[in-house]
Amino acid sequence: MRLERRTAVKVPEIIALFWVVKVLTTAFGESVSDYSVHQFDPVLAVIAGFVVFAASLALQLSLRRYIAWAYWLCVAMVAVFGTMAADVTHVKFKVPYAASTTAFAIVLAIVFVAWDRVERTLSIHTVDTLRRELFYWATVTATFALGTASGDMVAITLHLGYFWAGILFLGLICIPAIAWRAFGLNAIVAFWWAYVLTRPLGASLADWLGKPKAVGGLGLGDGVVGGVLLAIIVVLVAYLSVTRVDARRTPTPASRR
Repeated sequence: MRLERRTAVKVPEIIALFWVVKVLTTAFGESVSDYSVHQFDPVLAVIAGFVVFAASLALQLSLRRYIAWAYWLCVAMVAVFGTMAADVTHVKFKVPYAASTTAFAIVLAIVFVAWDRVERTLSIHTVDTLRRELFYWATVTATFALGTASGDMVAITLHLGYFWAGILFLGLICIPAIAWRAFGLNAIVAFWWAYVLTRPLGASLADWLGKPKAVGGLGLGDGVVGGVLLAIIVVLVAYLSVTRVDARRTPTPASRR
């Protein structure tokens, strides 16, 4: 398969609903990951998470255009597996959240540098070849792992708690939007800045809803929260599939930075 073969742009238009579904999938990933590793054998849960993630990614890569349900299935499974990867680093190998946050930040920086060096752009509007799509999904996976580690660091290590950690990340995610609109911040920088922050925002929301009251949550249960989030995501993605409001209408020049 040629890495440079052109396809239609394989990612959706960035509309308001994109950010809503993105935050919901991150919350879903947190809930499902926590539920799975506590209800089943953790090793088998991680292996199963990886298998489903790999299958959904293979499906996404095989398509020639953006298909809403396939794209968001892949994002949801990245959320589940990325959460598991970050949690295993802390629980299994006893790596402090501060150290794992730093490590995942370095990994993300390396992916960004490699992507920019090879393709001369980090814009999602140019994800129209297999190689660019591979860079895109590597970046997405790294942002999920980083967001999981940083969210847990703020909520647990810094003792802010799930609710106030969520409020903090909600405030932080508004900064790139304001900077882009009011001060002309580069759109690519603003997008990836906000994209990284959707992960700890969604994770904090899921943990606040699902975790026991003794640790600062509402005690609804990870399984219940994950099920409700899944139902909402299915409805929203079905809407996107039917209306195609986030599908690109015109091609975008691949060389745009």
